[in-house]
Amino acid sequence: MIRIGIVGATGYAGAELVRILSGHPDVSLTVLTSRQYVGQPFEKIYPAFKGLVGLNCEAYDTDQICSQTDVVFLALPHKLPMAFAPDLLKNGKKVIDLSADFRFSDPAKYEAVYQPHTSKELFSQSVYGLSEVFFDQIKNADLIGNPGCYPTSVILPLYPLLKAGLIDVTTIIADSKSGASGAGRSLSLTTHISEISESFKAYKVTGHRHKPEMDEVLTDAAGQPVDITFIPHLLPMSRGMESTIYASLKKRVTPDEIYSCLSEFYADCPFIRLYDHGVATDTANVRGTNFCDIGFVLEKDKNRIVMMSVIDNLVKGAAGQAVQNMNIMLGLDETAGLNTMPYPI
Repeated sequence: MIRIGIVGATGYAGAELVRILSGHPDVSLTVLTSRQYVGQPFEKIYPAFKGLVGLNCEAYDTDQICSQTDVVFLALPHKLPMAFAPDLLKNGKKVIDLSADFRFSDPAKYEAVYQPHTSKELFSQSVYGLSEVFFDQIKNADLIGNPGCYPTSVILPLYPLLKAGLIDVTTIIADSKSGASGAGRSLSLTTHISEISESFKAYKVTGHRHKPEMDEVLTDAAGQPVDITFIPHLLPMSRGMESTIYASLKKRVTPDEIYSCLSEFYADCPFIRLYDHGVATDTANVRGTNFCDIGFVLEKDKNRIVMMSVIDNLVKGAAGQAVQNMNIMLGLDETAGLNTMPYPI
């Protein structure tokens, strides 16, 4: 069995990793760390795991983790993983980082929106872990920068059409909505139930730090600079994410041509589900799963496309994609541990 360590196991993404990996047929959880809950049983922090996860939370110790694991997931706030990753990699561990610390190809782009980076030498070996797009690079990687949830929901619908040269890159607008768990488990007035219940609002308008991440990957797809307009919104629900994306087309195309472009690009991708022209996606249909559902509508009179995508922000937007990346890195079945059936209601 492959031994797994989760650093930062008591955050929302960390707990989701515990949930998914506990049912993975090829791995065994050996180390769970937490700064706040050292010595406490994981099932006490998350009673949903009572009788299912028998590990206690431990303080982070590099030597102990390296002696007990083969793969380490870093489910930590930005800045911390850049300090831990070098020692883990030197000890031969596969590292999957769920923060933004290794998502960019250029340290300067990271530093422009986050903070100074102390492990810039690792950028040359880190791979952006958008599983369906960078599968071949992920196969040979030791260090993965797991994508953000918003970028996953925006890039996956757009990437094939940009690659095919169908979209005018100057016209892309992404209007995205997320459940409150996207803000993490730490207490915050802006995500307090009394503040978000019966409410719907935009936030960080044109200034969200996920936008440069999207621009970099979409630029790779288009082969020319892409600078999208991205507006995130907060929904009064615990999990789920929907992105509605608007763009002008470079030429007249039919719905069948759009569908073919998407289906050919994602032909071997088990977690991409395409909807027929005009069928809207729904976050309820991907809740608790690693699916990304994609739909689209052509506005023929305007020669414009409206794309819709939905993911579970904690699964495909974080922990599920991280496990998918691990499966690819280790040569396992890509779907191992991720074959969760969606809830029908």
